[in-house]
Amino acid sequence: MENIMKKGWLLIVFMVLLWITGIATAANGEKKESVLGPGDTLKIFVFGQPDMTTEVKVSEAGNITFPLLGEIFVDGLTPSETERKIVKLLESKDILRKPQVNIITASLQSQMVSVLGYVRNQGRYPIEGKRRLTEILAMAGGIIPDGAEQITLIRSNGSKYVKDVIDVLEMIRSGDLNRDLNIRSDDLVYVERAPRFYIYGEVQRAGVYKLERNMTVMQALSVGGGLTQRGTERGLRIQRRGVGGNLQILTVKSSDLVEPDDVIYIKESLF
Repeated sequence: MENIMKKGWLLIVFMVLLWITGIATAANGEKKESVLGPGDTLKIFVFGQPDMTTEVKVSEAGNITFPLLGEIFVDGLTPSETERKIVKLLESKDILRKPQVNIITASLQSQMVSVLGYVRNQGRYPIEGKRRLTEILAMAGGIIPDGAEQITLIRSNGSKYVKDVIDVLEMIRSGDLNRDLNIRSDDLVYVERAPRFYIYGEVQRAGVYKLERNMTVMQALSVGGGLTQRGTERGLRIQRRGVGGNLQILTVKSSDLVEPDDVIYIKESLF
């Protein structure tokens, strides 16, 4: 129970840290622009030129079509860089002198990250500026109680996909936010189901429960409500799958650690 209380406090600290980080970022104006790509929709305004105001979509080739200029390659540019590029083209072609161009991104379909698994709201989320893993998890509503503390991040590394496992709880415990990685477009963030254990026999509440880190057999019994009047701690047995998948039946002590998918059986006292 002490470990569970510590974990609860760590999660509270984690959420406060996210809140402070968000405030600091907003105060310092550190939000960075996302680059444009195919599928993004832009609204382009030219001051004093309503005929040039238009809404365009970036093509698969990375181009947009703009009045009097035709196709303009914008893939990989930020909205601000695209504004400057249009200004230079309008001036170089003697179409306008000192034009004022403003671009609003109506949607950023090219800069998306997928969040799946045991989060509150699975889905695809836009990456506007620099986003870290914890921010993406917060956008998805956070990890639900059945979710694991380890997050799997899958991303393309050129010719192949690379998997990285981040232990969020350990990151918070150690204060090492170097593992709070920057998320890139097309990354996949997956939260697995938390490890579980099973308990049956002479306990108050037989069933399946979430396995906390470093949980002992005694702690597992307390989660199950403790022994019934007929139960005994003598001869505690655990059914466990070995490395090769073979089922083993082990006699354990109350201080032994429980492993994922263990089945704890509480015998009936003969006396």
